[in-house]
Amino acid sequence: MRGTVTIIDKGNVRVHSYTAPDTALNVTTQLIETPSRLIAVDAQVTVADADEVVEYAKGLGKPLDRLIITHAHPDHYQGAHRFNAPIHALAVTRDEMAARGDLTDPTGIPVPAAETAPTNLITPGTEVIDGVPFVFEAVSGGETTDQLLIRLPEHGVLVAQDLVYHHTHAFVGNNDIARWQDILQELVDPAYDTVLPGHGLPAGQAVFAEMAEYLKTAQELLGDDGQAYKQAIIERFPSYGSPFVIDIGNYYLFGTPLF
Repeated sequence: MRGTVTIIDKGNVRVHSYTAPDTALNVTTQLIETPSRLIAVDAQVTVADADEVVEYAKGLGKPLDRLIITHAHPDHYQGAHRFNAPIHALAVTRDEMAARGDLTDPTGIPVPAAETAPTNLITPGTEVIDGVPFVFEAVSGGETTDQLLIRLPEHGVLVAQDLVYHHTHAFVGNNDIARWQDILQELVDPAYDTVLPGHGLPAGQAVFAEMAEYLKTAQELLGDDGQAYKQAIIERFPSYGSPFVIDIGNYYLFGTPLF
């Protein structure tokens, strides 16, 4: 297996958290196993990793009820069509995905927009799925313009996705670090002992302070030279994975070529 699966048992809910390898940005897909079905959250940057998630899901012996896309960054939905499940997203995310058009995954596989387009819209609020309350919240600003946050309040699970990176370098290309810091402060809540990031392995409440420190450092180091920033942030966080994420951010911030 290319990726790493972490299993978290929460009683009648079990989380299977698939984190892709460093070469695939450590993107994390959450498979939330309820009593009789599976709910997937985000769909990987490469088709190969999406296929690996789907193959793992088949081994759980329960139908895949839906795939939820939390935001319109391609690394979280380029493998969506491989899940063969209804695709759910906020209306704004659907529109942002449509605006990106057809894409190509990092290995050169075409990703037609029509095949990844959400067909079911999420309305913020509580939805009970297979007897389990899911609380959907729309968040604006921070890592991206619009993002979905999911809470499982009865199980202490916070599906934060790209509002949190865990020991991987973060995309700051949205240039909205101050707002991101505010969001992190708002999310601190000991009632949620399991925090699921969009990049990296599952974490606990300590991840919010770690993420805040990373963003504070990024804000201090950012200047007008993307390569200097990349070198400096790696020196400060040498054990963090997926440095190519910094290059992607630099492309948006400084126009630095990716290749």
